Amino acid sequence: MTRNILFVLMPVLFVAGCGTPQEQCISRNTQEYRTVASLLAEVEANLARGYAWEERAVTRTEWEDCPYVVRDKEGKARVLYRSCMREVADTERYRVPIDPAAETRKRDNLTARKKALTPSAAAAVQACKAAYPEKKKS
Repeated sequence: MTRNILFVLMPVLFVAGCGTPQEQCISRNTQEYRTVASLLAEVEANLARGYAWEERAVTRTEWEDCPYVVRDKEGKARVLYRSCMREVADTERYRVPIDPAAETRKRDNLTARKKALTPSAAAAVQACKAAYPEKKKS
């Protein structure tokens, strides 16, 4: 049953900010379920890999052509380019060791929470479908 609910909710993940009134209703009323499901998937992936991913901002310097204006004796402006340095921010992904025992406990707790949220998420989906029936295209 959990898999069926997940399949019903997957399209909602992509149209959370827009979509039909039914999709908006489902998105609003299943947010916690979707958050728990996402965290659970992340923890399971960490356990499968043996490490977690984290991100940090890194700044690097790169050369680029910078425009500058030069005026001649008559006052006419010309745009010339010269090399200059600028700071560029990137996001770097790196591995972080995990404690398998702690991740396993986290997975077990998230699994239990997801199981507890499943009936209310399913009821919310059904209520939204009843409140905002979608018209079939002919």
